[in-house]
Amino acid sequence: MPIYEYQCRQCAQQFELLVLKTTVVECPSCQGRDLDQLLSGFAVSSDGMRAANARTARQAAVNSTDHRDKNIAHAEYVKKHADE
Repeated sequence: MPIYEYQCRQCAQQFELLVLKTTVVECPSCQGRDLDQLLSGFAVSSDGMRAANARTARQAAVNSTDHRDKNIAHAEYVKKHADE
């Protein structure tokens, strides 16, 4: 009993459908049968996982040499123009 993801070519609705032997595969919005089967993956996501991923990405950005170089350049710019 696989669950497939589809996109209707008529109304562009995306939906998931549990497909059994007797299932008529059609769009729940417009009942169209001209569908594209989408590639789907299995992923577990939660608010905690999203927050942890965001923290990791922010920390990687802060620790990157590009970020440090921009901060140094900005500090030098501010110092130079503060003296004028």
